[in-house]
Amino acid sequence: MIEIPAQKTIEAQKVLIIDGQTLVHEVIKSALLELGIKQVQSAENAYFALRLCEKTKFDVVLVSFDVKSDKDGFNLLEEMKFKGFITKTTTVIFLSADTSSGLVNCVVELQPNDFWVKPLDRHKIEKRFIYLFTIKQKLYRLNYCVDKQEYATAVYYAERQLADPGLTQFHPQINRVIGDCLLLLLQFEQAESFFKKLLEQYKYGWVSVNLARSLLKQDKLEEAQTLIDQLLERDDTRFTTYDILAEYYIEKENYEKGYEIIKEATKLAPRNISRNKKSWNLARLNHDRHGQYIATQNMAKYAKNSIHDSPHLALNVIRAAIDLAATLPGPEGIKLLTKTERDFGVLQESFGAQNQLGDQLSIISARMLNLRCDKNGAETIVRDHMDVRKEHSIEDNLDKVKAFHELGYWEHSLALLDKIKTQIEGDSFIAQVINEYLEQESQERTAIHYSPKELVDMASTHYKNKRYKPSYALLKQAIVLTPKNANIALSLVKVIAKIAIDARLESEHLETFEKCKILVNTSPLTAAQRTKMEEYSHIIHPAIVRKMHKG
Repeated sequence: MIEIPAQKTIEAQKVLIIDGQTLVHEVIKSALLELGIKQVQSAENAYFALRLCEKTKFDVVLVSFDVKSDKDGFNLLEEMKFKGFITKTTTVIFLSADTSSGLVNCVVELQPNDFWVKPLDRHKIEKRFIYLFTIKQKLYRLNYCVDKQEYATAVYYAERQLADPGLTQFHPQINRVIGDCLLLLLQFEQAESFFKKLLEQYKYGWVSVNLARSLLKQDKLEEAQTLIDQLLERDDTRFTTYDILAEYYIEKENYEKGYEIIKEATKLAPRNISRNKKSWNLARLNHDRHGQYIATQNMAKYAKNSIHDSPHLALNVIRAAIDLAATLPGPEGIKLLTKTERDFGVLQESFGAQNQLGDQLSIISARMLNLRCDKNGAETIVRDHMDVRKEHSIEDNLDKVKAFHELGYWEHSLALLDKIKTQIEGDSFIAQVINEYLEQESQERTAIHYSPKELVDMASTHYKNKRYKPSYALLKQAIVLTPKNANIALSLVKVIAKIAIDARLESEHLETFEKCKILVNTSPLTAAQRTKMEEYSHIIHPAIVRKMHKG
């Protein structure tokens, strides 16, 4: 059995207050002094808070959202958990005057023990602190075991505590530890029975969420559906339910459904970098260039001054912008590319001189030159960066794959894709999605040698010269790469209408028309575009009728 150190008394608690307002420190210190707590330290910003945590293991941390200057309390709390300064045995209290749903959802995900709304009242602090300490004291052994990943031992202690009639008021918290441990031990059938029984006694959101989780892990979607529908109606369980649903669909390789769910969860708790990363990878897999761009922007925005902050996040925004610009019609694509070139200049000025991002910046520069139709300039750069460096990240090498492919070095592109596959490790959510994305990239880059913009341009040339079949074939390739692009779908319908005039429609044309019609009718188009769609449809429908009669 694991050896567990003794729990400290309330007077021996070491407390850290992190807040930018002097008055907040004074009110909390005054309340704690009344409780006999004298070991209290203060920090007005994240930098000094982290320095203090390096020297002292605090039992209680109170952290405000509006910490001065360097980073907000959300990012600080996340970093403290990541570095091990905060564990399950630590009492964490979040302070904020902001109670907006977006912030509250994000904070709840970090699981503080309490959320105090400012301004604070000394007497309420004393009462609440005693309550929180009592809970931590009763759950100390369980939380210590969870910290050490001794989940079976935690369940053993928890079940003994449930048998103690003196701890009845703490049964909800004790049961929650048991349920969490069963899930961590992958005992999903046992967890299902446990949560079903618990639901007869408690109506807490976490009970229902974890019951749904245990059902989904056993592939019991139909049984879980009614419960899931109820959880999605509740503000306190909605985004957690989205997470477990997305995880279920990803495991089932239904990436489109998983992506739609992740996007909804991201709207509810936008600061979660991990979820934004999932959204980004799923956007790529689903050919949603705009969604990919938004996700990378969110990551760069919300990671600012956090433990996740890195110039590579800005690199990924620029890469996603280039991917998107390559699919947009003329003026829109040029506008985004111009903005991206400005952002690139800022990044280059900050990190290019120190050669921190030299190779990566060169590849991006080549891709932008290619979009500006300066293929010779782009090729000159790429020829100096044909080697594959092991120290480069998956994203760096993926960008090089795109540059190779866009410039016609197709064999180099596919060879590098094969090497990137060896960089993926583990069986995590992200690893599964990236593996699927790389496989998709290999298949598409083998079959399709041009970008959506190039394909559309070539198709337009064929169309003007009344070569409708090759125009159709090129647009079909373009829509494979951008399946949500209503403009390409409308162009396809236009070409099908021309083919229909000659009464040469085949079954494949009809299937393509029906798919394009659904996409166009569910997309925000101009009045002129809608009129064009009606005109083309009036031409195609008689051809469909003729084909049906012939059949």
